[in-house]
Amino acid sequence: MLTAVPHSSTPGLLVLHAVRVAGMADDLAVARRTGLDQHTVSELLEDDEAYGWVTRVGFAGTNGWTLTERGRDEDARGLAEELDRSGARPAVERAHRRFESLNGRLVRACTDWQLRPSPTDRLAANDHTDPEWDARVLAELATLAAELRPLVGGLCTVLSRFGGYDERFAAALARARAGDTRWVAGVGMASCHAVWMELHEDLLSTLGIARDGIR
Repeated sequence: MLTAVPHSSTPGLLVLHAVRVAGMADDLAVARRTGLDQHTVSELLEDDEAYGWVTRVGFAGTNGWTLTERGRDEDARGLAEELDRSGARPAVERAHRRFESLNGRLVRACTDWQLRPSPTDRLAANDHTDPEWDARVLAELATLAAELRPLVGGLCTVLSRFGGYDERFAAALARARAGDTRWVAGVGMASCHAVWMELHEDLLSTLGIARDGIR
């Protein structure tokens, strides 16, 4: 029996979409995310800048590319065309529904990692001195990691660009379990929360759904 081959995105769409999902990314980060060589990525980003689709920005000591409104429109056009051409919509819609059913649990787990209510302060920061509290959160994240694996696997059977989210989430979780608390919800790094939010943005943008749920 023949096995369906997943659709491979064009390098141009991979690069532009990587910037959208990341929010801001430099050439190296885009290369790592897409699997393209950095020279190719840099050339494509320079082309995108000439088209007015991306612009260079700096924030808190970091520099990178971000999409312009024209770039978001171009990315949306490319994603819609790819979705129709590949016939992947039903699989992506199923994955999105499953993801939404898990999303609340991820948000609660990350909140519990950052906050540990006390008798006098329900918004007290988690100082990570309660091993049982942290172990419970990490166990929930491990369960979510296990559920993320088949979700991403199903996506990869139709669109290869979805590959790696489960592996990046698992890698961040492993670092957190090894004692580096930043890797659960840290900003500016591929933490569990950051990887999860990137996948959420990827699913929404692929389906043409705005953050308010309107297509």
